Amino acid sequence: MITTERLFLREMTTKDFTDLCLILQDDKVMTAYEGAFNDTEVSDWLAKQQRNYRDHGIGLWAVILKENGRFIGQCGLTWQEVEGEHLLEVGYLFNADYWHQGFATEAAIACKKYAFKRLGADKVFSIIRDTNRASQAVALRNQMTPIKTIIKHYKQIDMPHTVYCVEKGGQWLFLVYN
Repeated sequence: MITTERLFLREMTTKDFTDLCLILQDDKVMTAYEGAFNDTEVSDWLAKQQRNYRDHGIGLWAVILKENGRFIGQCGLTWQEVEGEHLLEVGYLFNADYWHQGFATEAAIACKKYAFKRLGADKVFSIIRDTNRASQAVALRNQMTPIKTIIKHYKQIDMPHTVYCVEKGGQWLFLVYN
């Protein structure tokens, strides 16, 4: 489990399905994915994260508010294939009710620190659709720099994405590992 000042991050379980639906079935949240997921897609997404935990020890984790135990989003580390390279990515998706409060940045910084300190990574990336200004701002606050543009093909659409990168080093939020 990763703990920050206001949050803790933990593996998602099947009990998180309803809360995950509030995120993945919200058209506003899922704009970068060209629309909300149906129940089957949410279930598949959750199963993929659980496979990632089992196979890689990482994945997108549930982001829980310490003050009340609410599931407000997901943030974590996943392996992404980009132009033949395997990149360790910090990814995040949050319930729209919790946008613009610094939660995504706090969680993303915690995941970056985890990657450097616990996984021994030298670099961490975020791959963000070119129209997703809010996520780009989180990457910049996470000390990441845009390094290139790639095209992802999803739902028969070519989607430009910016690849952001940060190398080991920098300032960190207080973080405790349990």
